Amino acid sequence: MDKELYSLSKIFTEKLYRIPDYQRGYAWNLKQLKDFWNDLEQLEDRKNHYLGVLTLEEVSSEVINQWQNDSWIIQSKGYDAYYIVDGQQRLTTAIILIQGLIECTDKNTKLNYNTVEDIRKKYIFDSKDDGISRSYIFGYEKDNPSYEFLKTKVFDEHSFNISDKQETIYTHNLEIAKIFFRDALEKLSHVERENIFKKLTQHLLFNLFTISNDIEVCIAFETMNNRGKPLSVLELLKNRLIYLTIKLNVEDYEKRDLRHSINEAWKTVYHNLGKNKDNPLDDDKFLFNHFILYFGKDTSTEDEISAVETFGININTSRYVIRADYYKFLLEKIFISKNIVQENNGDSSNNTIKLNTKFINDYVRDLQQSVVLWHKISNPYFSDFSENEKIWLDKLNRLVNTGTASVVPPLIMVFSRKKLTQIRESDF
Repeated sequence: MDKELYSLSKIFTEKLYRIPDYQRGYAWNLKQLKDFWNDLEQLEDRKNHYLGVLTLEEVSSEVINQWQNDSWIIQSKGYDAYYIVDGQQRLTTAIILIQGLIECTDKNTKLNYNTVEDIRKKYIFDSKDDGISRSYIFGYEKDNPSYEFLKTKVFDEHSFNISDKQETIYTHNLEIAKIFFRDALEKLSHVERENIFKKLTQHLLFNLFTISNDIEVCIAFETMNNRGKPLSVLELLKNRLIYLTIKLNVEDYEKRDLRHSINEAWKTVYHNLGKNKDNPLDDDKFLFNHFILYFGKDTSTEDEISAVETFGININTSRYVIRADYYKFLLEKIFISKNIVQENNGDSSNNTIKLNTKFINDYVRDLQQSVVLWHKISNPYFSDFSENEKIWLDKLNRLVNTGTASVVPPLIMVFSRKKLTQIRESDF
């Protein structure tokens, strides 16, 4: 690790930063935003504030060659490209605040002798062809639904990809952060905003650590992100599935297709969990119920032993699993590298779970279908269910939310099984 401390201004000198697809989205809420803002406001003049280690991974030349919008700035201006392995919440917050400062400053006014255009070019995007072609200095990979949201709703830029503007829990957090900082900045004088900009770009300091090629970056991501705001099981699961995709003994095009399927499934998952902003759905609760539905033994198939029963879980009793521990079965017994089938050499292992492309793809596809149904079950009056189904689901949901009926989850599970069967039969 580099022992030198770097300010935001130095970190954003001739560098591009991307948040890779295995990362979660923007997870900070009002508590973290207020802490960040208070740290800035209370920082004494000419004093520094240490924000920890920023862990990076160099982007390979093979990947860079696919970045059509960025190749010009890398080749012509000598910019280096990095993935953010750890530190994206802090950097994203800083960039949203900088965008707020840009929007609150008249284009003919300077911030600490920096024009608005110079600030935008350094931290937000640079352009060529009279502004038509743009390379964003900081952002998400395009498979991430936050990519378009950050560009259009936070940076206030136009996009031709109208169909890609999915909203999720994470995009909602981005929106909250922008509103929070805009409201805070509008209460300040120009001199006070200049002071915030100076503290933000010159006096918040990081250590930089560039991860080496021999370290498996997905595993490093899991380990490093146990600090701070913990990753949810859903976030850890996506990272694990992408890691396993890399390890599969299949052709590269199959790995790319599977990775794309995982990203598309998680887009759908987060879109549906956060679709009703008045009633955002808990990802842990959804994943837990899907775990029981998917890995539990189908009651109509008596000659088949399920993965859940293999691990000693009886789904026919109220003690089938301790909800807080279900993730251990997903991440420590099912989706683990030792269960990968060595397809080209045959598989002689005795593992009950045999991970291959089909196993992972089937699971991801089912997760994607199930979350659409889960949203409808949780919001029955916004669904296409029959009126009678809507009434009874609403009653069951109220019992679940008050915790007064332990029999409700199995009833909803039976309903889910029935609806999912209908979806599959219609080739949803």
